[in-house]
Amino acid sequence: MPAEAAESVFPQLEALLPHVQKPIQYVGGELNSTVKPWDSCDVRWALMYPDAYEVGLPNQGVMILYEVLNEQDGVLAERTYSVWPDLEALMREHHVPQFTVDSHRPVKAFDVFGLSFSTELGYTNMLTALDLAGIPLEARDRGLDDPIVMAGGHAAFNPEPIADFIDCAVIGDGEQAVLEVTRIVRAWKEEGRPGGREELLLRLAKTGGVYVPGFYDVEYLPDGRIARTVPNRSGVPWRVSKHTVMDLDEWPYPKQPLVPLAETVHERMSVEIFRGCTRGCRFCQAGMITRPVRERSITGIGEMVDKGLKATGFEEVGLLSLSSADHSEIGDIAKGLADRYEEDKIGLSLPSTRVDAFNIDLANELTRNGRRSGLTFAPEGGSERIRKVINKMVSEDDLIRTVATAYGNGWRQVKLYFMCGLPTETDDDVLQIADMATRVIAKGREVSGSNDIRCTVSIGGFVPKPHTPFQWAPQLSAEQTDERLAKLRDKIRGDKKYGRSIGFRYHDGKPGIVEGLLSRGDRRIGAVIRAVYEDGGRFDGWREHFSYDRWMDCADKALAQFGVDVDWYTTRERTYEEVLPWDHLDSGLDKDWLWEDWQDALDETEVEDCRWTPCFDCGVCPQMDTAIQIGPTGKKLLPLTVKNAAPAPSGHAH
Repeated sequence: MPAEAAESVFPQLEALLPHVQKPIQYVGGELNSTVKPWDSCDVRWALMYPDAYEVGLPNQGVMILYEVLNEQDGVLAERTYSVWPDLEALMREHHVPQFTVDSHRPVKAFDVFGLSFSTELGYTNMLTALDLAGIPLEARDRGLDDPIVMAGGHAAFNPEPIADFIDCAVIGDGEQAVLEVTRIVRAWKEEGRPGGREELLLRLAKTGGVYVPGFYDVEYLPDGRIARTVPNRSGVPWRVSKHTVMDLDEWPYPKQPLVPLAETVHERMSVEIFRGCTRGCRFCQAGMITRPVRERSITGIGEMVDKGLKATGFEEVGLLSLSSADHSEIGDIAKGLADRYEEDKIGLSLPSTRVDAFNIDLANELTRNGRRSGLTFAPEGGSERIRKVINKMVSEDDLIRTVATAYGNGWRQVKLYFMCGLPTETDDDVLQIADMATRVIAKGREVSGSNDIRCTVSIGGFVPKPHTPFQWAPQLSAEQTDERLAKLRDKIRGDKKYGRSIGFRYHDGKPGIVEGLLSRGDRRIGAVIRAVYEDGGRFDGWREHFSYDRWMDCADKALAQFGVDVDWYTTRERTYEEVLPWDHLDSGLDKDWLWEDWQDALDETEVEDCRWTPCFDCGVCPQMDTAIQIGPTGKKLLPLTVKNAAPAPSGHAH
């Protein structure tokens, strides 16, 4: 790679910054960011969260990989985020390429361009970044000096809609995967890049853990369904497996969390207390694809919080996971941290709490040093029946008991999160949300002796996702979603006695249809994404930038040649025989087990959490050679008085 290609573009960029909104998001230099000398490294990564700085910077996944890579000798990793349309226009006009915020080097100068997708709505932003970087949009047009474009994150479990634009995808946990990729890239470069780009991708594909779409052909049936997906090179595996990190205590990242310069969506330090979830909610892709559960030990968590606070100066710690109150030692963790940081007034937060895992002791510990904000619970379904369908085993009485305790202990606001458009749902299932909300307010007024309490009902549209039991389910159309939510809104507003105390927030059904198209799409959807991008589509996850009409127009034109349409991908139910676009990507879940769980859903049959009951043979543990790792370790966090003493030796969960 020519040395001059890696020079900072900051002088050109700086001249443009006075003319854009929030210029501070482009200047870099955050506390705990890393800049390494370019020439001291032989493998160089540009990492991107394809959204605005304020959303991308706090992203744990990118932050962890940034640190894991920069800890290695001879490896550098820098970050890049999506630029807003005002700066994009100026960069095009003045020929300034997509740059990293760490040292403002052109993204095209790096060896690997890694993008982390937590949602499918970031695909058009990826194309903007590739184009601004001067990297050909389609993988087949790239040459020896273009970076390897790699996708990761939850949306990468079905990378088929972006198969034309990425060179490869890694599914599952990234910590060990990026080190393995680095090793392969380094060896190939040291040998003088033999066989060019093709050879490097082949070496990556042969590991069995990196998916290279170009090495697979998709064959279609006359009716538009997939006949099969088959390797077109020898030595390329028929199925690609996900990566699973075991023993999280050995991966205590981020150790030095980044502190943003501009305001971001989360102003706190976050610690992932466990990975995976076995509650088995049938709509939840994150829970299914991150199995098995792996807990961090209480001492490991304590050490990370201690180091992270010292490194950042944040005043709030978020205890992250898919269901944080399910950690086997959550009570001791919350009490230990609240005790330890009482003087410093460090607040603790759990992002969302399960109704049945909530207890007032835990809530009191969490708010002891911080402020008492509202509590959020997610019953997900309005009726008992629909909660059986989705396997969210929470009764209405559980919820009323829980909120009664909260209102009785001084909380004034509760937020309830639901979904609309779940499989088998009727108007009645959704209208029961209003009944639940009025019961919550009535109970709250009774136990608190006050009328000054609120309950906010927040509703999202359900989108079926790959690798879940609902991957076969039909999606509710945007029109039906909107009609159903309008009926619910009228019912809540029409309630003279309680309506004023109930807040109602909902998303219309349109973004959900686009997300559904992208989440269960196949390679033919690439033409739609490209057409939307070329028509000006950007920041599709932001309401003010999203255009449903643009997506539908582009889809109509792009899909006509294939004889399928948006409804075919979204509102159509799939059958058992159908080959799904992601069947060759192995999340560890047995497809027959998922199908049986889908049939159980239709029969309204609930399934227990396999952490506490015998195994249900979902397939993950034997398939991935992994196992559930949970405590309790029986340890307690260090008492307050020795806050600055030497750290305790870390315990290991078995």
